[in-house]
Order: sequence, then structure tokens, then C-alpha cells
Amino acid sequence: MSLSPTPLERLNRARADLRMGLPVVLTDGSSAALVAAAETLDAKRLASLRALGAPVIALTAHRARTLKARIYDGDLARVALPDDAGVAWIEALADPADDLSHPMKGPFVTVREGDASLHRAAIRLVKSAQLLPAAIVVGKTDALGFAQATGLTLLSAAETAAPETRLDPVIAARLPMQLAGAGRLHVFRPQDGGVEHYAIEVGRPMRDSPVLARLHSACFTGDVLGSLKCDCGPQLHAGLAAMRASGSGVLLYLNQEGRGIGLANKMRAYSLQDQGFDTVEANHRLGFEDDERDFRLGAELLRRLGFAQVRLLTNNPKKVTMLERGGIEVVERVPLQVGQTDENAAYLATKAEKSGHLL
Repeated sequence: MSLSPTPLERLNRARADLRMGLPVVLTDGSSAALVAAAETLDAKRLASLRALGAPVIALTAHRARTLKARIYDGDLARVALPDDAGVAWIEALADPADDLSHPMKGPFVTVREGDASLHRAAIRLVKSAQLLPAAIVVGKTDALGFAQATGLTLLSAAETAAPETRLDPVIAARLPMQLAGAGRLHVFRPQDGGVEHYAIEVGRPMRDSPVLARLHSACFTGDVLGSLKCDCGPQLHAGLAAMRASGSGVLLYLNQEGRGIGLANKMRAYSLQDQGFDTVEANHRLGFEDDERDFRLGAELLRRLGFAQVRLLTNNPKKVTMLERGGIEVVERVPLQVGQTDENAAYLATKAEKSGHLL
């Protein structure tokens, strides 16, 4: 029936449920489990989950290493929930905020037997909801019947791995800009119900020759507040000015705050940096990878706008690689080395040393 939700629509519904503290049901055909986000679970729902079986906390390998929990599944660990542990204990596993002040959180009993595919899908799902990558998982039989009886969203494990989504144009309008001069702002909406992304055309860029382009990830703290902890704001402004000086260009503003982990988790990482950890170390302690962004979005936007070749304003070789994988020819990498300050010197050094930026 056409009124029934598609897999992508169910995925977006599941993300919203987890953000509100509501569990979802995951299945891989032969087995099923209830999944809740560690960050948003409350005591009443934890008690209800306990009544259905033995909860396990799924953590990424990065977070498990920080906690000194044994890892038997390669990229994740399954920590058994003690009988006397409550919501605060779960939060302490998921959130590293008090790791230094309360370092002894174990010992942990880590599950070794059985398949971890549903736990892996659970972590993938809470990550996509921009929550801390830790999930409570309780095995369940008759997934379809249980989901129908309780009204919970039912997803297959495969459906948590969202495919590359199409970006549809919503509107474009003329926009005069202080730094870039005359231009147009295009708004694109992904079909998976995610946040919108923007393309800013400067001048009248030609489609039959390489365009000066930049993929810029949203940075509320740098772009809006003028944060001195990063070089994002100066790069945004310098990129627009360079396009005006060149006569034309296109800036893609991708809403992937904090290297794809969201503003709340980015602020958690900032708090960890105040404790002495660098950017990459802070992300790992939270349970994330170095960089969770999807630069395929940039290639899709360029294709939708009719561009096939770019001169890319970036210090990040990974952006060049990802664009070329997406079918966009990068004829030149144009360095964009601005915004270095005493406050962000360590941050930039980490980008060069651990993320391969050419500074």
C-alpha cells in the first residue's frame, strides 16, 4: 500500500524515536532485539527492558578501549548490564565526561558468544541519530508481533545502513553577499528526511570548465560565533572572497557539524579537549571515528548543479579523493591556509599529523 512507510521513512522514524528515549525493534530475519539509546533511556523504560530479558550495552571499540573493556567482536564490545546497575551507570559508560574524575568504572563482563550483527546495527542507528554511540540491546522473539502490539518501529538490520540518498532541489534565489558579491543560494533536501544542505553560487560559474569550489562543513561555533578554536570561519570567508576575486565559484555548505557527529557531541569533544585530549582522541573517547562526514553529498550537489570539473579549495586530500570517487574531476587542489591563531595551533597540528591535512 502506498501509504505505508518506506524503509527510508522507517529509518528516519526510528532515529526520532531513539532521540525521544523510545526503543525500536531490530531484526535480521533469524533473530531480533529491542534497542534503546543509552543517552536518552530513562529508568522506567530500562525496567521494562529488563523485564523482557538480559540487557547488553553495545559500545564501539574506541569507547571500549577507553573503558578497558574486552573486545571480542572487532569493531564493538557487548558489555553485560549488572543487575544493580541503573541509568546513571549506563550514562557513565556512554559519556566520557567524568572518565578522569571517576576512572574505575569496571570490571566489566563482556559477552563473547553469539552473533553481534544486531548490536552493530544498533550502534549504526544511534550514530545516525547523532546520539552517543552506545545502545542497550535486549534479545526478543516474534519481532513483528511485538512491534505491532507495542507500536514500536520495526527495522531490519540492513535498513540501518542507509544508502546514498538523493538530494532534491527545493528553491534557489538571488543573494547579494558582503564577501562574495552577487550570487544565488540553492537549498537541497535529502530524500531520507535528513537536514538540508546548501549550494552558494558566486557570480555566474560556467558549466563547461572547472569551477572554483569548496566543500564546507557547517561549523556553528566558527562560522557564526567566530570561535578561535578552529579555522572554519576564516576558511568560509576566504573561500567566498576567493570566488569573487576569481569571477565565479560555488561553495557547498554541508550540514555535517563537528565532522558529522552533531553540535552536542562536538561540544562534548570540546569539553574533553579542555581536559587535555586532542581532537581525534576526544572523538575516540566518545566512541566516534576521526571523521564521520559523508563527502558523497558534495559530489551529488555538484552533479545536480551541472558541474563535472572543479578546482577545489581545500587542505584535505580526502575531499579530493571522495569527490573523484563520486564522479567529479578535481583538476587542481587550491590551498586555503588561513585562520591560524595561538588558540587553534594544537588543533591545526592534529589535523596535519592525524588527519593528513596539508598545512
